[in-house]
Amino acid sequence: MVSEKTDIEFEAERPGASTLSSDTELEAIAGRSVDEKKLLRKLDLRLLPAVSILYLLSFLDRSNVANARLEGLTTDLQMTGNQYLTGLTLYFIGYVLFEIPCNIVLKRTTPKFWLPTLTLVWGIVATLMGVTQNLSGFFAVRFFLGVAESGLFPGVVFYLSMWYKRQERQYRISLFFSAASLAGAFGGILAWGIAHMRNEGLLTIIVALVAYFYISNYPSTVSWLSNEERTYVNARLKADSDSTNDESFSWSEVWVACKDIKCWLYGFAFHTMSLPLYTLSLFLPTIIKDMGYTSAQSQLLTIPPYALATIFTVVWAVWSEKSGRRAPFIIATSSLAIIGYIILLTNTHPSKRPGVSYLGTFFAAVGIYPSVALVLSWPANNVSGQTKRATANAMQISIGNCGAVMGTQLYRPKTAPRYVLGHSFALGYLCMNIVVVSLLWYILSRENKKKQEHLKKYPDTKGFHDSREDLAFGDRHPRWHFNI
Repeated sequence: MVSEKTDIEFEAERPGASTLSSDTELEAIAGRSVDEKKLLRKLDLRLLPAVSILYLLSFLDRSNVANARLEGLTTDLQMTGNQYLTGLTLYFIGYVLFEIPCNIVLKRTTPKFWLPTLTLVWGIVATLMGVTQNLSGFFAVRFFLGVAESGLFPGVVFYLSMWYKRQERQYRISLFFSAASLAGAFGGILAWGIAHMRNEGLLTIIVALVAYFYISNYPSTVSWLSNEERTYVNARLKADSDSTNDESFSWSEVWVACKDIKCWLYGFAFHTMSLPLYTLSLFLPTIIKDMGYTSAQSQLLTIPPYALATIFTVVWAVWSEKSGRRAPFIIATSSLAIIGYIILLTNTHPSKRPGVSYLGTFFAAVGIYPSVALVLSWPANNVSGQTKRATANAMQISIGNCGAVMGTQLYRPKTAPRYVLGHSFALGYLCMNIVVVSLLWYILSRENKKKQEHLKKYPDTKGFHDSREDLAFGDRHPRWHFNI
């Protein structure tokens, strides 16, 4: 049986045709009339704006509570600082618990139905936040907001992996994720412009209803591709990965993902980034305010670090994709974030030297957001087949956001204005990120080397798509090369 073989114990002795791989073969399939660059631009314009808007709203709805805190949320609901932190924690508990179930639902339904439905539900929940009158209501809303938003990010990562070739996914996922840092900037603008942010949930509901019409399914079913374009898309995906396979949901593949150490390491790579990511997004307005600025000034001063992080996230993703490397780029930007937290920790009097601490927030933001974008795109590039990848994406976010759960309890009011506890944990986690990414880099390189040695011994190994048995091996296939 196939499942009984190890990664390299493959029936390589049988000669077979290689997979579609050349531009010539693809052009022949498409009738020599499809311009690949124009087709990619068409896909980008039809797919990326839609899902990026949803994620921008998602990140805005989850993180604007940080801005609302400065504008009197805790006073209005008569809660203590620690009760506020409990509300933040409940959000991530709901998020973590429903991550994998939501992606299973996506695999068993369609993106056109599931992604707008999630948006509609969290829009309703976010609207209820505006009418919450007591502490228990705040706790309930935060928990169910986490439940509703849990399926969006891993769902979209899986969704994009069904449209783009492996080397094209990282840049698109980074563009999509840059909406998170953009949401931070928008959050500051909105909080400054409309002191109490009470109605953003209504906007989310309206966008969700429209999303039922502009979110697409998969290449084989959309109406906005011509027959030749659809054939070309399917051919280029078949030559590259498992995106065109007619793979039904299988619990056994879920278990395969759970047994793969690499899937766990992708999760821990995000875990070590999620604590710095969410503590920064949830507490940056408060951190800046405690430097001696007014609430209004603090809201506006959150904008520049996020704006620079947005730009750098996209630029860094382009450089990483062109180089074909991920690990060294993640290590480099995580190191930038480490510098930022060292600056924050060593400034013993933030209110006397606010410029120094404010500079530290730039290093932190510019380091964290690009690293997170690359970490989150890694399993989308490296995991095959479809059910395993959907599971791995959800595992990554679930494991990762356990770090966010802990992070919400670190920036306690009594530790202001230096926030030594929170900054120290963020610094330690970033150092651990470098360790985890280096370990993953080593394991992926070692497995690639084993596969190359196997192919030298068995040069007639069949291609990745030459039989159903071959497809069942997914990323364990000798011809599957891991991106490092």
